[in-house]
Amino acid sequence: MTVTARIVPQDTDEREIRQELAACYRLLHRYGMTDLIFTHVSARLPGTDGHFLINPYGLLFDEITASNLIEVDAHGNVVGDSPWDVNWAGHIIHGAVLAARPDVNCVIHCHTRAGVAISMLACGLKTVSQHAMEFHNRIAYHDYEGFAEGRDECPRLAANLGAHNAMIMRNHGLLTAGATIGQAFLAMYNLDIACKTQLDAMATGTPLIEPSEEIREFVGALNWDPDGDEAPGKRLAWQALIRRLDREDPSYRD
Repeated sequence: MTVTARIVPQDTDEREIRQELAACYRLLHRYGMTDLIFTHVSARLPGTDGHFLINPYGLLFDEITASNLIEVDAHGNVVGDSPWDVNWAGHIIHGAVLAARPDVNCVIHCHTRAGVAISMLACGLKTVSQHAMEFHNRIAYHDYEGFAEGRDECPRLAANLGAHNAMIMRNHGLLTAGATIGQAFLAMYNLDIACKTQLDAMATGTPLIEPSEEIREFVGALNWDPDGDEAPGKRLAWQALIRRLDREDPSYRD
């Protein structure tokens, strides 16, 4: 898979990035993809030397707003004034991916119940549902090394992710990445559904129908543009989700 660099344009307004990232946190809350205060989403800040935005450690995802997101530098130092700290594990995971992948501008790490369950199975994700086929030959695996607290794990995590935009962190959870925040969110949404439906099907104890390699590759290729752009349907879905948030609770923009 060829990776094409696509940095956020230098003239991108930071406020817009903050609002879209805050929207992502609210949507993860809405769709039940949170683990209290212990997971994170990051967005690269343009025109900086490795700086990115991430959630304040201690706030629930439905408390995140554009203004309370924290800017950190490449070393994990908080930039500016904030009464909140940063989850160090969040800095390790997100910093590793953003540093290694100039084409990635958003990283999402979740501990969804289904995602953790699939991460514990030796078979991993089986690309037999339509949602799962999005990740056929396009998902990475990273073995569990305990809590992500040391920088020595960063090169291994980045190397295991490689050019992929989705990863199952063994015995831990899920990670997705994207050129845009919307792309990373839709990947996580679909990956979590793929995990849920696999567990549902496996629980019946009956054999799974496995489509051909050609069909699975065809479906996977439709979902990942080699230039890093979202498929048109995903762009429309993300825009629809933003409209819903603006109708129901636009406080994320504050």
